[in-house]
Amino acid sequence: MVEAGQEPIGGRSIVVAMDVVRIANCSGFFGDRLAAAKEMVDGGPIDFLTGDYLAELTMALLWRARRRDSTRGYAHTFLRQMEDVMGVCVERGIRVVSNAGGLAPTRLADELNELAYRLGLSVTVATVTGDDLTDRLGEVEIRSFPNGGRVETDLILTANAYLGCAGIAAALDAGADIVVCGRVTDAALVMGPAVHAFGWPPDDWDRLASALVAGHILECGAQATGGNFSFFREVPGLEHVGFPLVEMRSDGSFVVTKHPGTGGMVTTETVTAQLLYEIGGHRYANPDVTARFDTIRLREAGPDRVEVSGVLGEPPPPDLKVAVTRLGGYRNQVTFVLTGLDIPEKAEAVEHTLWQAVGGPDRFADHDVKLIRSDHPDPASNEEAMAYLRFTVYDPDRDEVGRAFSNAAVEMALAHYPGMFLTSPPGDATPFTIFEPGLVARGAVPMTVTIRGESFTISSDGPAVQDVRGDEPAPTPEPPSDDATVTAPLGEVVGARSGDKGSDANVGVWVRDPAAFPWLVATLTVDLFRRLVPDAADLEVERHVFPNLYALNFEIRGLLGGGAAANPRVDPQAKSLGEYLRARLVEIPAALIPR
Repeated sequence: MVEAGQEPIGGRSIVVAMDVVRIANCSGFFGDRLAAAKEMVDGGPIDFLTGDYLAELTMALLWRARRRDSTRGYAHTFLRQMEDVMGVCVERGIRVVSNAGGLAPTRLADELNELAYRLGLSVTVATVTGDDLTDRLGEVEIRSFPNGGRVETDLILTANAYLGCAGIAAALDAGADIVVCGRVTDAALVMGPAVHAFGWPPDDWDRLASALVAGHILECGAQATGGNFSFFREVPGLEHVGFPLVEMRSDGSFVVTKHPGTGGMVTTETVTAQLLYEIGGHRYANPDVTARFDTIRLREAGPDRVEVSGVLGEPPPPDLKVAVTRLGGYRNQVTFVLTGLDIPEKAEAVEHTLWQAVGGPDRFADHDVKLIRSDHPDPASNEEAMAYLRFTVYDPDRDEVGRAFSNAAVEMALAHYPGMFLTSPPGDATPFTIFEPGLVARGAVPMTVTIRGESFTISSDGPAVQDVRGDEPAPTPEPPSDDATVTAPLGEVVGARSGDKGSDANVGVWVRDPAAFPWLVATLTVDLFRRLVPDAADLEVERHVFPNLYALNFEIRGLLGGGAAANPRVDPQAKSLGEYLRARLVEIPAALIPR
């Protein structure tokens, strides 16, 4: 798409006008399907291949990998995927954009150049860096989100600003075949190719916002094509769901689809489910633009084709988000299996004995005890009679929560409640990390693009910035009349998707039948949500109404404590919370229950 001879360093190239650009995804997280890159390259025509490897938890995992081996710190699976497809990408002119660089994008770029040499290929690899603030903590002020206080630098392991798409677009303008990034926003991987292809200016808010929405839909891979879908029984080929791609138009509208003959499906519901994943209110902020999610319009445009249009954008916020990972200390965990009768009494006896053996719960900096009742009356099998009592202890001192704690549990094996056993052998203490979101002034974090041995800098400052405020008032539909109701699972009429954002969780729900939306708005209030999800009863819960998607979104503040790596929940990222909500019984108008 760059005209012959026009490969500037640090400037915009002349772009060739294109009607449609096909941007595909091959990864939603570090550990996603290894074969997806080859499937997307071989499965049909695409112009760009993108891959998202960096969740909030991933930076801590990459820090641990680099600590063990100084040559690591990037998503090594991406290198393996490129070995499978690099030759075909060069042959067909497919360009690759990924954040697999993690904490070591330059190292990954070197590995890619070595791979190209071994394969006998001529490939131009560019890096986009500047996000890593770990070595700049003394000169850059990171403020905590959302209260704005200064983030203490003690025990910080990683600090990475979320960069926008400008560096990616510039690298493509300069002729890069593969762009390796560190911590750019997930959506930037799609926005960068779109900006490069169509030459959109940095204040073209509506088209940038539409590309942001496209990036949000693609960023989690097969979650947009039937993966993790509430109504999974309707998904064909669930054993091997195809990955998504978008056909982006120059006006910003686009079609979400997948390669023909692949498993899964693309419908307004699968797209809605992904739109609701890990969001807040109507305004979805990004370093380049703020997208108004209350303006998104979806339309079935054919089998496995959903058209997205109408997206409005606003200027971005004045700060960049920073993902801070700090060492939280050490923890240990033991789980007792309780079987049959007298489960509460057995649990009480275990707790009394174990705390007495280790010096009491106050000996530790923090602790958590949870009785998980999965037992059934008159159980049909041994397993159906079991409940689980899980102890988790935390402390800055590794020895305090080490073998002395877990060995005390083992020593009870022949001297306590009947049928006693643990779910695993005793373990030692392990370090845990805490995720802390922060903010940094945009101007303090320039991006550096390196290509063909030369580097140039791009400012993260945009043409205009604004404070991102709350939702616009959403029109409230008239509640239904008092028809006859039945007691049924909420999931009879709604789908749901949930996820994590640091210490917070979100649950998005949508109705299958638009006729049920007024009932959903009137019925599923914050008060009812708290009753249906007892873990949220004492937490701040905010509800957002999306009439355009026939959906609600609930944000639960503080549900996940210090983030996925620190909290003791069985589901530390709240992935199952939406399905739990769907299983709760509510009064539903009989006319809305599908026949």
